[in-house]
Amino acid sequence: MITQQWASPCGNECTNKYAALTQIPWRVFCKKGCNSDGDSWEECLEECNQICFKDPVFKDKQWSAYIDRSPGAASYSQECFHACVFGCGYKFDVEPDKADKVCPNRPPKPAPVQKPKPKPIEPIHLPEDMHGTSA
Repeated sequence: MITQQWASPCGNECTNKYAALTQIPWRVFCKKGCNSDGDSWEECLEECNQICFKDPVFKDKQWSAYIDRSPGAASYSQECFHACVFGCGYKFDVEPDKADKVCPNRPPKPAPVQKPKPKPIEPIHLPEDMHGTSA
């Protein structure tokens, strides 16, 4: 039995598109698009958003996004998303040209919070009859 007979047609498409060894992570994310639980193109795209972009694991705790297992760097998240969308496109018979034009449906990242600058310390003026040394 040939190994292509064991894999799904969608998985074979992902393997062919991301054949190079350096593209193994994208092949995996493409296959996640093939195997998504969504029943529609839109649901599959939303699943790709969840898989590929970091979100806080704990509600209202932005720092907890570092615990999320998505790729991380913005460029990696974009590559992950496009690979996943390719898998969704094959699963739902969407033209590759249309799949290539899909952009992630992500809200913009919040602006970084700037801490107020500390006030400079004013020198303490001692009365003339008080000496500045102890003892």
